[in-house]
Amino acid sequence: MSLARRTYSMTETFPASQRFGLTSQIQRSAISIPSNIAEGSGRSSNKDFARFLSIAYGSACELETHLILACDFGYLSAQDLDELSSDVVEIRRMLFALHRTVSA
Repeated sequence: MSLARRTYSMTETFPASQRFGLTSQIQRSAISIPSNIAEGSGRSSNKDFARFLSIAYGSACELETHLILACDFGYLSAQDLDELSSDVVEIRRMLFALHRTVSA
């Protein structure tokens, strides 16, 4: 949830022309990560939880791609990209480990 809050704050500086483009995509993928973890944890089976963890993992990959594009377009500094990408990589690592545990 911290990553989602940070990405929302970061996109406030993006150009208004990106409001319904890259800004929206970044915000949606960032929100999707904790939302899918929460929804999956509320399901009645580990199989369902594992499926939602997989979706959250995919959203983390999508977020990282959007952040790289934002940096390429000059909307995000390389330093901000490095910090956020580091967090995304850590979240993906944790999701992978949790998925493996839940699926066992």
